[in-house]
Amino acid sequence: MTKSPLVRALLVTAALATMPLLAGCNSDQMALATNAKASQPVPPKLVAAMQEKNMDLQSPILVRLFKQEAELEVWKQDRTGIFQLLKSYPICRWSGDLGPKIREGDRQAPEGFYSISPGQMNPQSSYYLSFNTGYPNAFDKSLGRTGSQLMVHGDCSSRGCYAMTDEQIAEIYALGRESFFGGQRAFQLQAYPFKMTPANFAKHRNNPNMPFWKMLKQGYDHFEVTRQEPKVDFCEQKYVFDAAPPPGSTKPLQFNASAKCPAYEVRPDIAQAVREKDRQDSVKIAELIAKGTPVARLNTGIDGGMNHVFASKIPEASTGLSDTPESTTLASFDRAPGTIPPTVNPPRPSDNLLIAAPAESSGGAAKARVASASKDDIGSLLAGSHKPGNESATSARPVPSAPVSTATRHEPAPRPQGAAPKASETKQAAASRPPLKPSVDAAETTSSASARPSGMISGGAPVVSSNSFDSRFSAFR
Repeated sequence: MTKSPLVRALLVTAALATMPLLAGCNSDQMALATNAKASQPVPPKLVAAMQEKNMDLQSPILVRLFKQEAELEVWKQDRTGIFQLLKSYPICRWSGDLGPKIREGDRQAPEGFYSISPGQMNPQSSYYLSFNTGYPNAFDKSLGRTGSQLMVHGDCSSRGCYAMTDEQIAEIYALGRESFFGGQRAFQLQAYPFKMTPANFAKHRNNPNMPFWKMLKQGYDHFEVTRQEPKVDFCEQKYVFDAAPPPGSTKPLQFNASAKCPAYEVRPDIAQAVREKDRQDSVKIAELIAKGTPVARLNTGIDGGMNHVFASKIPEASTGLSDTPESTTLASFDRAPGTIPPTVNPPRPSDNLLIAAPAESSGGAAKARVASASKDDIGSLLAGSHKPGNESATSARPVPSAPVSTATRHEPAPRPQGAAPKASETKQAAASRPPLKPSVDAAETTSSASARPSGMISGGAPVVSSNSFDSRFSAFR
């Protein structure tokens, strides 16, 4: 009897719980699903959403992170080969400031393009489940940047990582696991300071990291106009996106992050679409500045951010460097999307993070948490070389693209399987935590069985002193 696609998908995910017992499984499958936490199936509600969006359970994924908005997006390839947004997850906690990670111990969550292979998935994490971002990549290393074990994990605690709730990371981990089982060799992680919109670029126009962010925007725009994972290479201490050999060339491209770029070209239709999007964005940025868009304050001294859906559940909590939008694409939750641990340390409250445009501070006044990325400067982003034209710019339509070879893409070395969790992940509380968590959807929709104090989630405990936060970590990241 033929079963519906939804039923077949549910049967596949349910079978994962017994996978470690089956003979003939490859090592990646065994490593990805070695315990009950790592074997949890993708929730039925999310499987149904895939069916509605014409997606297969095991099709490739792509992940985007945004610090200022405190959101993690999971994109998934549909049956036409185009990536569509599957689900947005509010980030429970990230640490540091807007800007790239520079050195070990600076508490910065990384920004850039990273490749996540099966060896970077950690089913044995002391923070429920996790995957390694792959920082530092070849670009980071070419600039002498240091740091290690920068993760996306559960437990809502961060010292250089992106921390979700346990329920959220269980769902994200399951999506990554399924994509690997479907044949994806690595999924791309794109980490940004904010969504690369004209409004955000106008707001942060005085930030000394602007040359680096403009470079990241090139990759962002490549994805926006093609809805394909951009091919990422590195040369001359910069990112290069969707590079292809020039016409007539018979030699494969050789990239080195610290060496001169080889001769390459970007497919003309993609290059034209990216240029047009950048032109429209530049016009809008100039308009926003002319209207007096205030400038974001530098060096606020605030440590990271938290999505407002979590901060609203913690007494006297603040979103920190994350925005509290007037309207949001995320649903309003009666409960937080997952369990907020009693030891959570939210960002400190602050005064107004914006200052009037006339009081703009110079880039030299900022501390040197700055990315030396390319010869481009802030002026090239905001230059008046593009005359205001059609102001009714719509979002760029995806450009169909042929499969792109990823042979030259940098991939971090896989973590040895079976290795013990890192020292900074070890904590006493892990032993007492239940091994399984309900799905995010269940956590969002289950009503409280009993009354609880205002501002507290079901099962939550009062927030402890922030002094307990650093004691939970044994090493800087």
